[in-house]
Amino acid sequence: MHIQGLQKLTLLDYPGKAACTIFLAGCNFRCPFCHNASLVTHVDLQNDMQEERVMDFLKKRSRVLDGVCITGGEPLLEPGLEEFMRKIKSIGYSIKLDTNGSNVDRLQHLAGEGLIDYVAMDIKNAPAKYGMTIGNEAFNTETVCRSAEYLMAGEIPYEFRTTVVREFHKREDFEAIGRWLKGAKQYFLQAFADSGDLIQPGLHGYTREIMEQALEIIRKYIPAAQIRGMD
Repeated sequence: MHIQGLQKLTLLDYPGKAACTIFLAGCNFRCPFCHNASLVTHVDLQNDMQEERVMDFLKKRSRVLDGVCITGGEPLLEPGLEEFMRKIKSIGYSIKLDTNGSNVDRLQHLAGEGLIDYVAMDIKNAPAKYGMTIGNEAFNTETVCRSAEYLMAGEIPYEFRTTVVREFHKREDFEAIGRWLKGAKQYFLQAFADSGDLIQPGLHGYTREIMEQALEIIRKYIPAAQIRGMD
């Protein structure tokens, strides 16, 4: 397991639960606005945390924490993920998985095994602009579309979310996303913020006014959509 970080407490990442967040290294996307570049483009495996250390922490905090968020990078690339999740579940935790949706078969398998209690799937952009947005023009969106379809079928609780970046997202993109995900239970527009650990520096977020205009477009298709990450 390439565990590169542990946030010991979050009250925001897992809706309704006090949780910790485990960061796994490696990703098949190269989104220029990724705020965890150190987990994607320049991973130092010497910084891996020992799995035993993480499990010891989870056992000690089992009476304080309710859930574990597994994020990345892209966690579904990790070969040892299933065994790791089984260990976490054996302690009694609920598991939230963050994913880009590109590995639909593994997503469905892990969910079918009862190892995922909540999924947050990143929607990078309108399907026609996916390749440009993730840094891979040849990307086939079939797997992402299948993941979204699977989640919308209601097998497990989920949310969709889009980090909105001025250089990548325009008005027509929100129309296309809305049509694609029409009827979704939860969708968030997330304000972009420069973490200082970006794949491509020099990108920008939108003002609240523009974010609210984008939300108005999305709500024609997803009435429960919300903005996240703006004061």
